Amino acid sequence: MVSISNTEYSFRLKDSLVGAQMLFVAFGALVLVPLLTGLNPNVALFTAGAGTLLFQLVTKRSVPVFLASSFAFIAPIIHGVQTWGIPGTMCGLAAAGLLYALLALLIKLQGPQILERVLPSIVTGPVIMVIGLILAPVAVFMALGKTGDGSIQLIPQGPAMFISMISLGTTIFASLMGRGIVKLIPILLGIAVGYVTSILFGYVDFSPVLNAPWIAVPAFTFPEWNLEAILFIVPVAIAPAIEHVGDVLAIGSVTNKNYLDKPGVHRTLLGDGLATSFASMLGGPPNTTYSEVTGAVALTKAFNPGIMTWAAITAMALAFVGKLGALLQTIPVPVMGGIMILLFGAIVVVGMNSLVRAGKDLMDPRNMAIVAIILVFGIGGMAFHAGEFTIKGIGLAGIIGVVLNLVLPKSKPHKQ
Repeated sequence: MVSISNTEYSFRLKDSLVGAQMLFVAFGALVLVPLLTGLNPNVALFTAGAGTLLFQLVTKRSVPVFLASSFAFIAPIIHGVQTWGIPGTMCGLAAAGLLYALLALLIKLQGPQILERVLPSIVTGPVIMVIGLILAPVAVFMALGKTGDGSIQLIPQGPAMFISMISLGTTIFASLMGRGIVKLIPILLGIAVGYVTSILFGYVDFSPVLNAPWIAVPAFTFPEWNLEAILFIVPVAIAPAIEHVGDVLAIGSVTNKNYLDKPGVHRTLLGDGLATSFASMLGGPPNTTYSEVTGAVALTKAFNPGIMTWAAITAMALAFVGKLGALLQTIPVPVMGGIMILLFGAIVVVGMNSLVRAGKDLMDPRNMAIVAIILVFGIGGMAFHAGEFTIKGIGLAGIIGVVLNLVLPKSKPHKQ
């Protein structure tokens, strides 16, 4: 009896250590989103862990994935926090999670192919590109040592440029030349090298860390009703909802299981959506499945979903370490800017790649009209006003793209 108990204990201890390693792989990207958007990194840690547990509940703990901060929502969160504050923005993000749930119901009733009919790559590709392109100025400003809007110079431009390029170069080098675990944590390494460089330049103030308590309840923020935020943010959820299917296929290819069939993509999408809505209820960023962790699963052959349970528990425990959150918030602007240059550019490339893989003829008049209008509306900041009601930017671009795809007649095939 004692030997069995010891065996079970050692097995669980091993799983907990592997789970902590999975969190380490996701950590850089997980905390990057709140640091870029003005949200609290400790809250993001808690909601990532809780969201993963909620996902496991919905999917019957059958898929070895970890959910954490979604990059797709960075642009609307930045705009939302500046326009409506964090509580109003959280209302929009909660509604975005509910859109996932509606799409999950649609898939349950009509099958996964309904997504390609309603949300084809000719719509989602340009929307993803807009998300990255409108953030480009923010990345450049921060890389030059300024605030995100470029209004205040926080660090002299020369040193800031050096620090940001060190961060960027390290991230690129790790992603291209790294092996094993190094290849899975390029963002974390880029932040670490940039942070050490900033310390050497004297641009890191450790007083907030010294003053912060070791143990503290995360600064949760609860949503407030805001219709404008809902209409602005919800269309953004279209793109990551489509990407979710690709993520599920990816982890399925790693574990040699068909998760689209069991537990079903409707369950995985519902789990993702509920995790996103739950996160927003506490002031955290939307959740999404992490490809970095999928890569770590492939590398370690750790296919047991229970390992992700331990990763989630570890994240929730770290959320209560007050000094950790304070330390993360001491990271200087240029370090973040260097990472953002690559990150936001990569978002654009993902959108372009979805169009390329779909083999769409962009010179076809119908396709050209849809892509062109989405890009110009989104990047140019086109807005629609009706009294106090306003919808603009990414939200308007996404809605227009869906409508155009549904109403424009299909192009006739060319005669030979």
